[in-house]
Amino acid sequence: MTKYIFVLTLFTCSFAIGQNSFKAIIKNGETKEILVGASAQLINSSNEKTSNEKGFLELNNIPNGIQKIKFSKIGYEPKTETYTFPVNDTIQIVLTEKGETILEEVVIESTRTSRSIKNTPTRVETIEAEELEEKGNMKPANISMVLHESTGLQVQQTSATSGNASIRVQGLDGRYTQLLKDGYPNFGNFASGLSILEIPPMDLKQVEVIKGPASTLYGGGAIAGVVNFISKNPKEKGEYNFMFNQSNIGQTNIGAYASKRKGKFGYAVLGLVNFQKSYDVDKDEFSEVPKSNNFTFNPRLFFYPNENTSLMIGNSFTKGNMKGGDMNVIAGNVDANHTYFEQNETMRNTTIIEFNKKFNNKNNFKIKQSLSYYDRKISLPNYSFSGLNTNAFSDISYLWNKEKQTIITGINLLYDNFKQRNTDALNSASFTSGVYIQHTWDISEKIKLENGLRLDNVNYSNNNFFKNQTFILPRISALYKISTHWSSRIGGGFGYKIPTIFTEKTETMQYQNILSLNNVEAEKSIGGTLDVNFKSLIFNDLLFSVNQLFFLTDINKPLILQNNNADYFFTNSAKNVVSKGFETNLKFIFKEELKFFAGYTFTDAKANYLQGNQFLPLLPKNKVNLALIYEKENNFKFGLEGYFTDHQYLYNGTETPTFWEFGFMAEKTVNNKLSVFVNFENFTDTRQSNYKTIVNPPRNNPTFDDIWTHTEGFTINGGIKIKL
Repeated sequence: MTKYIFVLTLFTCSFAIGQNSFKAIIKNGETKEILVGASAQLINSSNEKTSNEKGFLELNNIPNGIQKIKFSKIGYEPKTETYTFPVNDTIQIVLTEKGETILEEVVIESTRTSRSIKNTPTRVETIEAEELEEKGNMKPANISMVLHESTGLQVQQTSATSGNASIRVQGLDGRYTQLLKDGYPNFGNFASGLSILEIPPMDLKQVEVIKGPASTLYGGGAIAGVVNFISKNPKEKGEYNFMFNQSNIGQTNIGAYASKRKGKFGYAVLGLVNFQKSYDVDKDEFSEVPKSNNFTFNPRLFFYPNENTSLMIGNSFTKGNMKGGDMNVIAGNVDANHTYFEQNETMRNTTIIEFNKKFNNKNNFKIKQSLSYYDRKISLPNYSFSGLNTNAFSDISYLWNKEKQTIITGINLLYDNFKQRNTDALNSASFTSGVYIQHTWDISEKIKLENGLRLDNVNYSNNNFFKNQTFILPRISALYKISTHWSSRIGGGFGYKIPTIFTEKTETMQYQNILSLNNVEAEKSIGGTLDVNFKSLIFNDLLFSVNQLFFLTDINKPLILQNNNADYFFTNSAKNVVSKGFETNLKFIFKEELKFFAGYTFTDAKANYLQGNQFLPLLPKNKVNLALIYEKENNFKFGLEGYFTDHQYLYNGTETPTFWEFGFMAEKTVNNKLSVFVNFENFTDTRQSNYKTIVNPPRNNPTFDDIWTHTEGFTINGGIKIKL
């Protein structure tokens, strides 16, 4: 294995109180090239520094006596050396080898600056590979479980029979959250009600969440925030994973992922098949879980002409069919008393091309292009709604990397077109052209600033009207490293969302009796977040951290649904929607084996246009997330989780009860290749039908209560995973 050498130049600096400094220049032992971004950390403390562009770093306030310092950098094996302070003014040499695995330093991709999370001014939360794999054990078919159990996020089920769902951030309607896959916005409008049910976690490297306005790079729709699903890329060491899962409610999942880079070529391919039998937990002869089957095939090919240039071409194809409703109808036994069903047939095909060129001065040029087709048909007795949604996205950007500054600028184009079948009543189209610039500045080692400006011009139209609007979207965020233990981020900006008939509420209605938009305009917002972080070792082996976030979003001229007899239409309200609150996240880690997480979310979101009770429907004011995990790496893992949800108000003003839900999971690994897992989800059997039946008569033309908790109740699933 190739060996590398850290060459360290040491100096002595004694203080009257017995404190010392440690200075080092860190180099690659084989090439003698200086290593920028390498770190040195005093063991059993949070005293850590990172090497600058000259490979230099300095640790201060080191006590006298024997001390250990850990040196690390992504792609290099960490090494710990022992020194007796004060040290002599001599050169110390630390040997290290390139590791088989990369150090677990989280690099953020959503801000496009390739910075580690601890040096990114914009507040970004990450759900990393380990947690994605754990949640994937619970629900391999899609990422809904990953998001459902994250602080400040809410997966809102919109249909009692089909299981459709959307993502809410900070209590706001799902249409205000921008969903991205590797930075591509292909999951909006007609696809929004089913999007999170069509994204599997098996090929994801991490999920990045930006809460609050994120308009500079991503434009319209990012009012509440951005959720970016980041795919794995091939490495020289191949990755070959296989998974099989079975549940007690009739779900079967079979999936495989393979990737490898060899020389100038690489590939990554995901294949996943999911089958679900219809499931009626409360024996009312209506399904809580629909009968479904879907298939995903996602190959990507990579070409590397040289180490600074890459070209990626990929295509993702998903086809699904879900049918819920009367259990007799689902089974094919239709008669005069059994006729009701709801069926969703979908097909999504997305083609992407991405070119990336890095220059010797660390600048970067990138071109991204995607074309997506989403075909969906909703069928009910005596009613159907179907159409084709076409989405095309282009982005060209250039990144300048200076000594203490990073500038990214670019242009992008977004075209979205919906064509309804059999009629053109709800046809619509939009075209957005945008130009943006974002500047990240390391003012000092303690203060880092990121600001951006975006200019969007949007045309949107249907058969009734055409409208053109221009938006100027400033955004700013800052990171202040108060000390080695404390840091704080603050950020804010403007956002907008162009009008659409595809919302959570109209999804529950299957778009029946919805009139085309007319004389409406885009919703606009202003919002911001402020957080404070603390991280420290309580004892030698116990790491404690806390993050306290405050948020505020104000939406002007919100689009609201109104009715006139049997018809429903949208108008802009003169009164705004305001969501404010805070999140608290606590983390305890003991010896990297025992981990405890606690999260609390307080959300006060009101629609001022509502009469009387102005709280947004289906939104708990208080929510608690708890998780306790014990793990022996490459051996076994146990996890216990608990979630509390406060009262919610339904659309008719009824208040729901509070509830707890609990889950337990276990996984055993054999020879680092084979693992067996089992998951007991919601083992306290919390479900809505324990309080009241969701289906209201008549059964041939039923109405359904709003969904405010689990419908399927207690479930058990288990399976095997193979990693080669």
